[in-house]
Amino acid sequence: MRQAAPQAEGQPFELQLRVYWEDTDAGGIVFYANYLKYMERARTEWLRALGVHQRELREQTGGMFVVSEAQLKYHRPARLDDVLCITTQLQHLGTASIVMLQAAYRLDPAAEAGRQLLCEGTIRIGWVDAQRMRPTRIPDTVTGTLKAVPGSITVANGPGLASGLSAFPREPLS
Repeated sequence: MRQAAPQAEGQPFELQLRVYWEDTDAGGIVFYANYLKYMERARTEWLRALGVHQRELREQTGGMFVVSEAQLKYHRPARLDDVLCITTQLQHLGTASIVMLQAAYRLDPAAEAGRQLLCEGTIRIGWVDAQRMRPTRIPDTVTGTLKAVPGSITVANGPGLASGLSAFPREPLS
């Protein structure tokens, strides 16, 4: 199950997926590193929904995105067969990197707002020359696309990764 929800103005992009055996440990709990995989999928699908196709960009420009920083906070475990909603929202667009706010929620009709926050994170992806693996300027076509998304940059110049501050509200998003 992979289902992407269109991004409404000012709202994060959402990707739904189900937890399978391969995602869990022996106790049926999602292995902690898998949240990074889920967030990667959501970032990729968000970019794809905006018309930014990473393989084409690499072929055309010789550059690519790489994760340069990640900060996660785990709140509750996801379990086998849970349906998750992974959100992605642009926090800061720089010349050579992008900071995203991401979260994983369990969809649960019994929970307040219909979902429970499981994990939240701030991820910085940098644009690098793929051969030299050195930072370089993000192509104008990409920055132009990201600047044009209404409400996509919601906390520009907000808390950085090193600050230890979370830009996420404490309550689940509605």
